[in-house]
Amino acid sequence: MSDSESVSGSNNPWSGRVAQYKEDIFFDSTFQNHQFSFRTTYGLFSPKAIDAGTELLIETLDINSDYDCLDLGCGYGPIGIALARLAPEGRTLLIDKDYVAIEYSQHNLELNEIANADVLLSNGLSKISDDQLFDIVAMNLPAKIGNELTTVLFADSFLHLKPGGALYVVSLAGMRGFIKRSLEGIFGNVNKLKQGKQHAVHISYREPQTK
Repeated sequence: MSDSESVSGSNNPWSGRVAQYKEDIFFDSTFQNHQFSFRTTYGLFSPKAIDAGTELLIETLDINSDYDCLDLGCGYGPIGIALARLAPEGRTLLIDKDYVAIEYSQHNLELNEIANADVLLSNGLSKISDDQLFDIVAMNLPAKIGNELTTVLFADSFLHLKPGGALYVVSLAGMRGFIKRSLEGIFGNVNKLKQGKQHAVHISYREPQTK
């Protein structure tokens, strides 16, 4: 018997567990007094529950009902779905470079009956047209993408914000120094909104130009 036959055989003790790992995961969460349902899969970030950083960011959001919003690096969509629910009169765009994340974000928009949002496969903001601007850009910054890409994402977010628009960033607290320096350098301002046990939420505004 070959190794492949052994692994795939009906008597393989791992077959049941592997099949279980392939099944979609479903759970519910409540943010800002709204209940959401999520469908996820292994391979996406925090597939079994909303992570603490994302939760901290969503609970910190303070936005108007007509805002146009961007979820940068959406994963399976919790930030973008919360933005769309909080700004029902605006449009929200969810983007990610992972096609599986895009697929599950679309599933979750439908699962939560969100009609004012779209998803887009994009490496950073590269697929967004230059003239598409947002009131809010929100992101849960991955810890291991490097300072160079982080700087690119911050700078591109600045260019895609309307005057007066805001970038919300949640990150591990240990990244606080670099994030503050980078946002201050690009936006000219930065404030820490909230500090959790392991994460911090910062906000920077694209200030309107003065004549």
